[in-house]
Amino acid sequence: MLKLVPVTEVKRHATEVIANLKKTQSAVMVTENGQEAAVMVAVDTWNSLQRRLEILDLVAKGVADLRAGRVTSQEDAKLRLARFAQ
Repeated sequence: MLKLVPVTEVKRHATEVIANLKKTQSAVMVTENGQEAAVMVAVDTWNSLQRRLEILDLVAKGVADLRAGRVTSQEDAKLRLARFAQ
């Protein structure tokens, strides 16, 4: 579960909030007037999430290709790749 932190606390204690994000690699939900407004994460966490999203996107594209019948047998793939090995 995300820790809720008011935006005023983030403003007052930004250095500590950021240090905690780096240390725990967790996320913080920033609230404004009691409402969820933003999420803060450490850069390492952000980069990791982006890599995961890229992989999931590629998996989704692969599933779509499979469902649409855009597939190649392993033998055909080997033949196609063999042309580049020469």
